[in-house]
Amino acid sequence: MSSAATPATPTSPLFNWLDTRAAGVLLHPTALPGDQGIGTFDEHAVRFLDFLQAAGLKYWQLCPLGPTGYGDSPYQSFSAFAGNPYLIDLKALVAAKLLTSAEIAPLAALDADRVDYGALYEKKWPLLAQAFARFKLAGAPALAADGETFAEFQTKQAAWLDGYAFFRALKDHHRGVAWWEWPAAVRSYAAAKTSLLRAQLATATEAHAFYQYFFFAQWRALRAAAAVRGIEIIGDIPIFVAADSADVWANPALFELDPQTARPLAVAGVPPDYFSADGQLWGNPLYLWSRHAADGYSWWHARLRASFALCDVVRIDHFRGFDEYWRIPATAPTARTGEWVKAPGLDFFRSVRAAFPQAKIIAEDLGDLTPSVVALREATGLPGMAILQFAFGGDDAKNLYLPHNLVANAAIYPGTHDNDTSLGWYATAAEKERDHARRYLRVDGREIGWDFIRTSYAAVSRLAVVPLQDVMSLGSAARFNSPGKPQGNWQWRYRSGQLEQLIGGGTAAYLKSLATIYGR
Repeated sequence: MSSAATPATPTSPLFNWLDTRAAGVLLHPTALPGDQGIGTFDEHAVRFLDFLQAAGLKYWQLCPLGPTGYGDSPYQSFSAFAGNPYLIDLKALVAAKLLTSAEIAPLAALDADRVDYGALYEKKWPLLAQAFARFKLAGAPALAADGETFAEFQTKQAAWLDGYAFFRALKDHHRGVAWWEWPAAVRSYAAAKTSLLRAQLATATEAHAFYQYFFFAQWRALRAAAAVRGIEIIGDIPIFVAADSADVWANPALFELDPQTARPLAVAGVPPDYFSADGQLWGNPLYLWSRHAADGYSWWHARLRASFALCDVVRIDHFRGFDEYWRIPATAPTARTGEWVKAPGLDFFRSVRAAFPQAKIIAEDLGDLTPSVVALREATGLPGMAILQFAFGGDDAKNLYLPHNLVANAAIYPGTHDNDTSLGWYATAAEKERDHARRYLRVDGREIGWDFIRTSYAAVSRLAVVPLQDVMSLGSAARFNSPGKPQGNWQWRYRSGQLEQLIGGGTAAYLKSLATIYGR
């Protein structure tokens, strides 16, 4: 966070950080290539950084990096603070003599084009456990590239680490059952710390802390490699946390839960929208915002502090939820049933500015933008988002996402992780949308992916971010997530040869020329 924030006055926005035109690529690390069944923080991640540098790009945007569970969604994590152990490069554990090449070799047999999370669960966790067991026998050397020891890491991350690690140990002990189904003696962190299982699961708890040690050590090394290449990281945090998470288990008083059953009284989502006729029933517990406000939003400040320690910029998913949120009764079968409830709005962001005056935050403000949401975004000064795929098909030239209606303080995307690829969108869109896009962009549609990329680069919006799938001119088979579809998401991966083709085949050079032409 190097940019200085503009001092706020009664008439100026709280933040004003996006003052330079730049471009980036959206790619979640799980999609990186390699022979470990999933993308990891290895040499392929560094090679991706080489591509970004060669293409004249400044930003790498990610989805949330937290540990995933059922459904494999990075937006439904076991922790708002922890990292996903699946992203750990096991070859580094081989180099540390905690594993052998022969032991990790079976991972190479996993699908190289899609992440098989079931198979990964069966194969990678035992390897991580084996590495920890050998670490315990060998003593406590400094395994991090920057010399940080496990003990130092535990001390620095104490505010969240033990609660998370103990939660995961208890979850393993209870065979994956959600925490509200656990015995009363361990149904909250406060109670569990004095339970008999505390000592019984001490080693298992330490193991989960150790996995975090390696995750953070490898991420710091990768982020340092990005910095050397002039690349900044755009992270992502969902506004809500998962119900079955260490966050809710350790802080139940901050959420709208039934005091008897510990289950959510109501859950988050959105009413019927572009993606679903029934709306989106996310199932996340809702915040008791009055409790957060009473202590100055300290839990949220801790969450943001952890995010800024990982990334240079943070995108907050579902910005509208800070103005008002869709409260769905826990018993409702779909998100059609619900009500809009006011959230803390500007009061929250004033506290954020006081705690993080140089914060760089992107507001994901997609969807139905009410006047109050627009007013909140403008008062904060945070850049919003525009999606080209949402711009076409209507008869209204006032569509906010049409390029002539965009503003400078915004980030433009052809599509996000929730959209089809641009080629896939064009192949399946109604002819009215396709015709509108062709006429508006003055193109024939045969290279719509690149038409969208060029349009994004040319736009007045200071930040342009394009999905790697569009740079690779891939169709719907490379779609990363389909909202409302419970299975089969978050699986796509590319092959290393595809990236090399971008670097050696002229695509990187062409992107760099676009950056020059359009001042990015």
